[in-house]
Amino acid sequence: MAKPFADSQSNRAAVQATNDDAAASKLSCVNKGYMKDDYIHLFVRRPVRRSPIINRGYFARWAAFRKLLYQFLNCESTGGQGHTKKQILSLGAGFDTTFFQLQEEGKAPHLYVELDFKEVTSKKAALIENCHQLRDKVGETVSISREKGEVFANHYKLLPVDLRDMQKLDDVLALANMDPSLPTFIIAECVLIYLDPDSTHAIVGWAAKIFSTAIFFLYEQIHPDDAFGEQMIRNLESRGCALLGIYATPTLHAKEKLFLDHGWQKAVAWDMLRVYTNFIDAQERRRIERLEIFDEFEEWYMMQEHYCVAYAIKDPMGLFEDFGFPNHEHGSDAHSASCS
Repeated sequence: MAKPFADSQSNRAAVQATNDDAAASKLSCVNKGYMKDDYIHLFVRRPVRRSPIINRGYFARWAAFRKLLYQFLNCESTGGQGHTKKQILSLGAGFDTTFFQLQEEGKAPHLYVELDFKEVTSKKAALIENCHQLRDKVGETVSISREKGEVFANHYKLLPVDLRDMQKLDDVLALANMDPSLPTFIIAECVLIYLDPDSTHAIVGWAAKIFSTAIFFLYEQIHPDDAFGEQMIRNLESRGCALLGIYATPTLHAKEKLFLDHGWQKAVAWDMLRVYTNFIDAQERRRIERLEIFDEFEEWYMMQEHYCVAYAIKDPMGLFEDFGFPNHEHGSDAHSASCS
């Protein structure tokens, strides 16, 4: 079958290989006690021990994501009509285990949908089919096809798609029975940055058009033009992973503008150093900083300044008034300087 899109410098197989690398890094964090995840070991063939700076970086990413996700899941309408149905859409989900963790914690949303290339979803579908710990969590009524890379359960869907194909993206959302009117949390962790800018603009605009009430969570690299950024890009390119989108959104302001220019009501972007210092719980920081000897402070500061979390909001219902980083003092708003 002909590929509808050229993969340019960003080698598709190499980018997908970052999924295995991320899973191994998460397992390294789990094994060192940084975080709890009873499922990630099922996705890692060869466990590796990462350096303290990598462990701390993955912890920071995980902790920031989880805190914002829990804020979303805990948001309720002011009408006081009980639990608000919600859904999560994970773009380029890879071997992420968030759904299984939420199920274990009793916090899973009404619907959780994961999308990725077929090469990835086929592997994940096979693992879900063969591992009872995973299969038990997707529910008794489940249809799994490792050949198609699909899993259909009542509250969980895993589907293959090339995110650059907007028509197919519409099709898989319909196949997954996503409800555009339900509050939706969209996840893109180190995904859009590997796409060309036109594809990223299309996806961000598409999401704003499709979902009436939503949060878009973005985690990716910034600042390609200084010495550290140039080296970061060279390292990734040497592995066949060109950051095709980084020069279109090289700064925090550019990340915010990406969303505001494509239909989102509000956007906030912080670099990870600020997220780690001012958003992740201080007690958790103190706990993990005692886990390993750590003397790479200068490199840590530089690394964290070259990654960011950005989130965008569409909130006609006023559901997300308490969502996000404290104060929002540096966030951008499409309509006013106020964030409330």
